Parts: sequence; structure tokens; C-alpha cells
Amino acid sequence: MQYTKRLEIVPIWPEGVLERNNEVLPEQETLFSSYISSESVKFVRNVSQPTLLAYLPDPTIANGSAVLVCPGGCFAFLPIEIEGEAVARWLNKWGVAVFVLKYRLSPTAVNDEEFLQQFMHIVHDEERMKAQAPVGIIDGKQALKVLRERAHEWGVDPERIGVLGFSGGGVISLALATHYDAQSRPSFAASLYSPVWQALTVPEDAPPLFIALAGDDMAVPDGNMPLYSAWKAANRPVELHIYARGGHAFGMQKQGLTSDHWIEQFGEWLRLEGFLKIDRDK
Repeated sequence: MQYTKRLEIVPIWPEGVLERNNEVLPEQETLFSSYISSESVKFVRNVSQPTLLAYLPDPTIANGSAVLVCPGGCFAFLPIEIEGEAVARWLNKWGVAVFVLKYRLSPTAVNDEEFLQQFMHIVHDEERMKAQAPVGIIDGKQALKVLRERAHEWGVDPERIGVLGFSGGGVISLALATHYDAQSRPSFAASLYSPVWQALTVPEDAPPLFIALAGDDMAVPDGNMPLYSAWKAANRPVELHIYARGGHAFGMQKQGLTSDHWIEQFGEWLRLEGFLKIDRDK
């Protein structure tokens, strides 16, 4: 299938964000060896001015649906390729517009070597993550508002905009799926190997929810079962995939495991929910 990827960079706060409490450092990219594969993973760090990376499908196949994608990264870095750009390429092929959110992050060392020395401390510092999470949630809500307000510019139906979050980005997607007004409710939501830090109060009109993670993910030891049960108890649509293996933060990396196919199952779920049409012969 041929399609056209068009990239736009969209500031979500037109006047910019004035950082009063955090040190403002230049946004940068770092390559880091993946524990899953031999390939390096691209991280974006030190984001202080949040933006959307807009990936638009060929207009001839666009179906009006859009996904706000929130990469994870402990609220300190964003694995922008495996939890963002690669997702956009897959969904673009099926006519879905994708907007990858670079939300504000806690500062890390500018020097790559110093950052890599910080890395293991960052990924185990839950207190630091939880302190930064509310800022990411604010950016997520603003991003969804921008998408709704400007939907016509990108050929998007404002009633067909959902959110997909990985790990820490899933904290953002779940916040958007549980705390909203008429203008900010996502049409659907997805959580990939995300911890649940907030109280599970599910609105009576909560959007359909897709959950996927690996059973050997030590970062989510409860298997997101309380999250699934909360949606079920509220009588809201929910689908849960727990793969036997895959670890944490597999994203779009291939490991030769069933977890490799979460994106196809997410696509099938979107089809059943009425947000895209998949031609299995292509």
C-alpha cells in the first residue's frame, strides 16, 4: 500500500511555556542501546516547550480518525521512534492521522555520557516520575484541545480523536480517559504497559479502553487487572492483552514474541470500535 507521510511540528502552547521552577536546557536527541535488540533507541530529552509531531496519511485513504500518541520514558526522556514514529507509520497506512506528543520532561544532563550514568537512577526513581507526571498530563490535555480545535486543518473528525500512551505516557492517556469535560473527552484510549498511579474512578461515559502489556513486566506487577476490572465494573468497553513474555517498553521492537503483534491487535480493536477499516489482503 502506498501512502504519504507528511510531518508538521505543532506547538501546543502558542505563546510558549515559561519554566519558572525547572532548569531550561536545550532539547536534544541521544542514541541508547536497547536491552531488547541490538539496535540503538533514539531518546528525546530536556523538552521544555512541548510540541506535536503530526504524521498525516495520504488524503486518498484518510478516514478522519486520529491518535494522540504519548511515548513513555519515566517523564525524563522519550523513546520517540519505537513508541512514536514507528506507530505513526503503521497507523498512517490505514488512514489514521497520528500526533506524537513531546511533553515537558524533568531535566537530565546535557552530556550524553553523564545522562547514561544517570539512566539507572532515573528509571527507578518513582518519586521523581510522580512529581513530573502532572506537567505531562497538563500538556496531554492541552494537546487534545489543540487537536479538536484545529481538526479540520488536518482532515480529522473532532469526534474521532483518541489517545495512546506507553508506560509513563500511559499515565497521561489514563488521566485523559478519566478526567475530562465535553470538549476534552478522548473518543478512545489505549494504555501500553503503564502503571496506574491515580485513583480508578471510571466515568459512566468513559471511552473504550485497550490495554496491552507483558506478563513478565516487573514495572507493572499487577498486570493492569485492577484497571481492567474498574472499566468492567463501570460497564464500559475494555480489551486486555497480557502476553506471556515481552518485558517492559517493547514498543515497536521485534523480539520474536507474541507481544510483537500488539499493534495489529490494536488496529483490529480500532476496526471493531469503528475507527478504521483494515483490508487484510494488503
